[in-house]
Amino acid sequence: MKTKTLKKNKVNVITLGCSKNIYDSEILMGQLRANNIEVEHESTKKDAGILIINTCGFIENAKEESINTILSAVEAKEKGLIDKVYVTGCLSERYKPDLEKEIPNVDEYFGTRDLPRLLKALKADYKHELVGERVLTTPNHFAYLKISEGCDRPCSFCAIPLMRGKHLSTPIEDLVTQTKALAAKGVKELMLIAQDLTYYGLDIYGKRNLSELLRAISDVEGIEWIRLHYAFPHGFPMDVLDVVNERKNICNYLDMPLQHISNPVLKSMRRGTTKEKTNRVLEEIRTKVPGISLRTTLIVGYPGETEEQFQEMKEWVAEQKFDRLGAFTYSHEENTHAFKLEDDVPQEVKQRRAEEIMEVQANISYEKNQAKIGQTLKVLFDRAEGGNFIGRTEFDSPEVDNEVLVPTKGNYVRIGDYANVKIESADFFDLTGKIVD
Repeated sequence: MKTKTLKKNKVNVITLGCSKNIYDSEILMGQLRANNIEVEHESTKKDAGILIINTCGFIENAKEESINTILSAVEAKEKGLIDKVYVTGCLSERYKPDLEKEIPNVDEYFGTRDLPRLLKALKADYKHELVGERVLTTPNHFAYLKISEGCDRPCSFCAIPLMRGKHLSTPIEDLVTQTKALAAKGVKELMLIAQDLTYYGLDIYGKRNLSELLRAISDVEGIEWIRLHYAFPHGFPMDVLDVVNERKNICNYLDMPLQHISNPVLKSMRRGTTKEKTNRVLEEIRTKVPGISLRTTLIVGYPGETEEQFQEMKEWVAEQKFDRLGAFTYSHEENTHAFKLEDDVPQEVKQRRAEEIMEVQANISYEKNQAKIGQTLKVLFDRAEGGNFIGRTEFDSPEVDNEVLVPTKGNYVRIGDYANVKIESADFFDLTGKIVD
């Protein structure tokens, strides 16, 4: 029996997966509000008649979470707690026929580039003039800026091209318009995201044009931090580093997923690079931008990965001393090039290898954090909880990196503001300090 408070035309959007999905949900909600449709993000009020689930289909765990969320929504619909359930995003793009067969009670499934169709199902018009109009789901002081969609890289393990299509850059003028709109809302920090930042511009300008884009958006008044996520090592445009050096509001931060370092594994992964080339790129980046914070991600347990190849990567991690690092177990994904290979590394071995890598990284992080004791760092504060104001330095991105804790007792700062913090202590992943003038 339906509750009396259920609003038939109100929409609740659930977002699963990565920052690209967050961005897509924000654009969707901006379009809905422009059509005078009431919409909230992950509301707990349970009064929305329409639920939209923006799914992730990247690896097995993400797919399971998306399917479980859909099943829960369908169950709520059957109980009369929701009128309609729509599913969009990567899982829906990749497995739409299977989902329609297995979970038919969803009202309609949409892919990653089906926003106009989804809006039409909601009796809303797609408004082309709404460049940059979004409903932020992040705190008001930071936002993600997606500069391109899709990917042309042939990585053997990756299903992104199946779900997001070919690389498509957004024109610089549109991104500047979006940046200005975000700055007008009080956004101070931008995370530039894409499947591959380094490919930006090749399709529409005939050249890698990330440096020109950075100059354009760093000119927007009010944007104090710009950070770069998801750069590919092969073909990295080194002129970007010149812009990082010349613009004070571009963070000394680069997220470059490297995935592995053993040459046989890199070749099988179709990464287009070698250990030697990768090391040269890292050396050049660190030479050009001294003190840059490098984040990377690695895959353990790729098909055929031997213990020797894993140990080579583990030793390399210890040598390179990345500022930030994440290790993930290989997921055997249908219709990828690597799916033809035997997934021959047992799950318990994959897990053990991931834990070993992260143990090495924890010790590196601890050493680097200890070296910061006594330093005064500029910190952007995201929230207050557990008796602390919690923020980040320019070397840390939200959700994935280290944090700075300042006790609320004896200190005061507004959330969304910057403050100078003198670091007094440090552990493996966090710094603690006090606010100073």
